[in-house]
Amino acid sequence: MIQAGTARTGDPERGTLDKAADENFPVAPFFLPRAWRDDLMAVYGFARLVDDIGDGDLAPGGADARLLGVADADAGDRLVLLDALEADLHRVFDSVPRHPLLRRLRPTARRARLTPEPFLGLIAANRQDQLVQRYETWDDLLAYCELSANPVGRLVLSVTGTSTPERVRRSDAVCTGLQIVEHLQDVAEDLGRDRVYLPAEDMKRFHVVEADLAVATAGASVRALVAYEAERALNLLNEGTPLVGSVHGRLKLLLAGFVAGGRAAVRAIAAAEYDVLPGPPKPGKLQLLREVGVTLRGEG
Repeated sequence: MIQAGTARTGDPERGTLDKAADENFPVAPFFLPRAWRDDLMAVYGFARLVDDIGDGDLAPGGADARLLGVADADAGDRLVLLDALEADLHRVFDSVPRHPLLRRLRPTARRARLTPEPFLGLIAANRQDQLVQRYETWDDLLAYCELSANPVGRLVLSVTGTSTPERVRRSDAVCTGLQIVEHLQDVAEDLGRDRVYLPAEDMKRFHVVEADLAVATAGASVRALVAYEAERALNLLNEGTPLVGSVHGRLKLLLAGFVAGGRAAVRAIAAAEYDVLPGPPKPGKLQLLREVGVTLRGEG
């Protein structure tokens, strides 16, 4: 659900939070109550930090490692950093964290009565990224998204006090759809990290090999594969869309923004004729606003 960004510079806390503007979806828009905005930015800060650790996108200089109590000699070891982040996460719930982003999270966890589990899921997903670079089946990829994306939606529901089993189910569909869309946008970038999130069984079905992903422009087989996965992602977003109609007021607009961000990204991929290899196709603001309107009207 969290989209990769550029390496962070300057103040570790501010550098992380500033990345919210680059996401496919609104993180904490102005129209929300201030308390919600603060809490959502605190959740975002943790999710962004754990992804930056897992992707090797921490700012140079080792400031984050030092904040987490990691020795300079281990500052480049992502698994060591993730272990240190997990230890600091537990301090959110029982003492005082070391990292300022986790100190920011502490009052949110208290107000919303959060538990460590969704945060631990995000850490587990990034540990998996260090050990698993390929996924054989669609179900394998969905299991990864259960760790890497779905906890964020569950945290949004918890922060806003609207969590129910049915809403969690719909939220999971939206978050998984958003994660799949992000993977499609970032095929070339992920391959540069030696990761392929296109299921191997689907690549075989469409006669795509990894060398086909390492060129400047996608061929017909790659485009057909991306179109197939984009349709699957759109189906997940549509499955989760009733979540929007189940809430009211400003939360309804926020959740519509999540769904619309994913739909608009799928439209942008389609507009690029499913050639994602030159770089991530991005929707314009007008397209995003149109999709918000469609989502709020319950169309799609």
